[in-house]
Amino acid sequence: MKNTALAPDRKEAREFQTASTGLFFKVKKVLYEKKSTFQKIEIIENDFYGRVLFLDGLVQTTERDEFFYHEMLVHPALACLPRPEKVLIIGGGDGGALREVLKHPVKKAWLVEIDQEVIRACEKYFPWLDRALSDPRAELAIADGFDFIQKTRERFEAIIVDSSDPVGPSAILHARDFYLKLKKVLKPGGLIVAQAGSQLLHLREHEQKARFLKRMFKVARFYTAPVPTYPVGTWCYTFLSDRIDPLKIKKLRIPDGLKYFNQEIFLASFARPAFFQQALKNRK
Repeated sequence: MKNTALAPDRKEAREFQTASTGLFFKVKKVLYEKKSTFQKIEIIENDFYGRVLFLDGLVQTTERDEFFYHEMLVHPALACLPRPEKVLIIGGGDGGALREVLKHPVKKAWLVEIDQEVIRACEKYFPWLDRALSDPRAELAIADGFDFIQKTRERFEAIIVDSSDPVGPSAILHARDFYLKLKKVLKPGGLIVAQAGSQLLHLREHEQKARFLKRMFKVARFYTAPVPTYPVGTWCYTFLSDRIDPLKIKKLRIPDGLKYFNQEIFLASFARPAFFQQALKNRK
């Protein structure tokens, strides 16, 4: 699979999702382009989607549709917790997840991002990050997420993993050892949510992950939501806990002013299509 953002003539931005499919953006203006120690960072302006962030040629966020992803990553977890005081976010350098976490009455939220250049670029071109980091409850750590959880002495009510796709360099953040370490820094009664990739394109990875997560947590559920500019348009997340089953929560604590997430969406998001349900059964 070849991924590239800016075409040679710089009139198009492209993400090749498979050898025969892709997503294309017309480039109104190139706002940012830099190769960091870890990845290639590009931000373009598009007439419909506004500013679009690419990392190594993969779409990470757009101004137009980011709320689908960030609301569904954060609120299904925090809306289930009566008092989410300490929240850890691993990844998410664009700041959308942190912004959504701070809509809840948390005491402290850590944003752990490995790439300082992503933070710098997004602070300039996605103002919500700068505003979120200005909140006294927010703490930024420029660190590898895997290393951070091995060294921290903190314990968290909620851990949110906003990593890249479950392939390539980010595959370690989708592996069994990583989740074992996450569980060690989770308070009793806490929960973990993580983005898990495309429902269709990463089906094999979901099968593999389901096998070890169901052994590791008493509650291990996949849920889905649309993200128009992500591959195939339907995205998967995992909900993990030893005490909280989202399907048994009678009343959610939902902040005001959300664009997508509500009680009805919450319940519907845990419904699984037949092909996905069968794939997970095959891994028991």
